Amino acid sequence: MADPTANHHLDLLTLCSLTAGEDRCDWGVIARQAHREGSLTGLRAGEMLENTKRAHKTGWIASTATDDQWEAALSRARIELEAADSVGARMTTVLDDDYPLNLRFIYNLPPFLFYRGDLDDETDTRSVAVVGTRNASEGGRETAWNISNELAIHGITVTSGLARGIDTAAHNAALEAGGRTISVFGTGITKVSPVGNRELAKRIVDEGGLLVSQFFPTAAGAHWTFGRRNEVTSGISQATIVVEASRTSGARMQARLAYEHGKRVFLMNQLVRSEDWAEKMIKEDKAISIENIDEVIGQIVETSRLRKADVALRITPSML
Repeated sequence: MADPTANHHLDLLTLCSLTAGEDRCDWGVIARQAHREGSLTGLRAGEMLENTKRAHKTGWIASTATDDQWEAALSRARIELEAADSVGARMTTVLDDDYPLNLRFIYNLPPFLFYRGDLDDETDTRSVAVVGTRNASEGGRETAWNISNELAIHGITVTSGLARGIDTAAHNAALEAGGRTISVFGTGITKVSPVGNRELAKRIVDEGGLLVSQFFPTAAGAHWTFGRRNEVTSGISQATIVVEASRTSGARMQARLAYEHGKRVFLMNQLVRSEDWAEKMIKEDKAISIENIDEVIGQIVETSRLRKADVALRITPSML
């Protein structure tokens, strides 16, 4: 899936940077249309495929933008690409063949990812997100460690969000097992949050893992960016396991998103017993309650043989 333009990375970032006063192009609209068309031609002309308010606004911005507005957007795009290059990060987009296959599966796929490390769909198509609260109990961290260690031993990529608590335990366990782990940032790729996990982020790259971000490289973290991170953490994975999470936790949001993405959602039994939201998901058949990782391994291995065409075709007009 290649874009006919000579530099579609710059063109896509320019479109994502384009503004008209307080109005901005919607990145979800851009991602879905670029994915369907295999180019940015219609988007740049303001010819939208979606019949939604966000699409109409994006089309209006693109079709009425002045030369000065386009130039400002181009300047911002170049600055962001230079910032990514300064930390050794690269970029992939929905127009590129190396864009993660699992992400093509979801309706709210990001138009681009910046990443450090190497993309590896042969391995990462079979991946599981292990997530939970920052304020994890000792038992929760131990559970996350045991689950992630076992997944890594079975050759399954462990995905998480680099936060304190459950996420940190998951990443470290996968590395200790000699496995692969993906960290999804809630900031731009030039920043690491929390600062205390800078060494962990470096270790992930040094030991063959991957750091990814769906935001501009210089973007600082904010409440909404850490929430949006859950979209990619779910989307890039084949399934999600929630270890510990309150009703206000981002991990709860990820459980919901994973269900909406058509992914498997596993909730630890202790979580189901202690949290009403988790019990409700089980009762509504939106998740599976598990006691140990053995209940997950077989299902992941069995359903992980996805072909590129199967995944690429999952984005259909009915999802727009």
